[in-house]
Amino acid sequence: MASATGIFDIGKCEWDKPLLRSLKLQRSHLPQIAEPDQTFQLKPKFLKRWPRLAEAAWFTAIGDGAANNIGSSCVTKERAALMVGTSGALRVAYRGEPPTKIPDGLWCYRIDGERVIIGGALSDGGGLYCWLKENLKLPANAEKMIAARPPALHGVTFLPFLAGERSTGYNENAQGAVLGLTAATIAVDIAQAAMESVGYRFAEILNQLNSVTKVDVIYASGGALRSSKVWTQMIADILGHGLTLVDVPEASLRGAVLLALESLGNIESIEEISLDRGKVFEPNADRRAAHKLARKRHSQIYDSIVKNR
Repeated sequence: MASATGIFDIGKCEWDKPLLRSLKLQRSHLPQIAEPDQTFQLKPKFLKRWPRLAEAAWFTAIGDGAANNIGSSCVTKERAALMVGTSGALRVAYRGEPPTKIPDGLWCYRIDGERVIIGGALSDGGGLYCWLKENLKLPANAEKMIAARPPALHGVTFLPFLAGERSTGYNENAQGAVLGLTAATIAVDIAQAAMESVGYRFAEILNQLNSVTKVDVIYASGGALRSSKVWTQMIADILGHGLTLVDVPEASLRGAVLLALESLGNIESIEEISLDRGKVFEPNADRRAAHKLARKRHSQIYDSIVKNR
């Protein structure tokens, strides 16, 4: 958790001294950094409240993203974890040192003293789809309609920044936008464009990830993808990369448990733990070609409205 604060030296695994000086902070102002295998016990005042936990070992928290990668068995350089819950993220975790240069649109932090995680995040994921359903009053068969339609033929471009922008531009003033509306545009057109736009943002993240590592496999998780085969297939088509659903409902919870078990010595390493896989969504070449054209238009509009704003 210290690593994600922005004032932690991920190379030396300590608070960043130059940054502390710039912020006029003393080392004593900050908490002690706990080792991943360090455990704690309940304080006496809590023992009466939870007597059954008197002998339990307590671990420090880890980031949800790191836990999700571990729980999805994405802990090597060639495996990426793509998650779409309320928000979205695409990350690679591995044992080793941080990249010499981290791409501008991505972040990198420590899981522990031996592992790092690098990736990007989107503020709008499943939360965007909920917004679409509620505000556009989509028909019950909206996804079935979208599945039967060609990609981007609607002519609508949607910028998915209703909750601001994280990766790859980190424009805190970014706002959502819909362009290309005509008298013939219907609600499903806008919904399809919005879902496609999330895939286009993931494609930007994947491009930057591939500049520091070669992603061979992408494992997908998150409630939004488990509940929408159409969206999962759409993202696979956009990325031009197969997506394998993780067959576990709570990947992040599983990851936290696995890291704790490794720290206790109950398992040798998290890298050796396998996971049952679900359905594989392979990209469709024809749809990918259509998405490449639409993504180019999306990027041009993004540059004009968000990036250069």
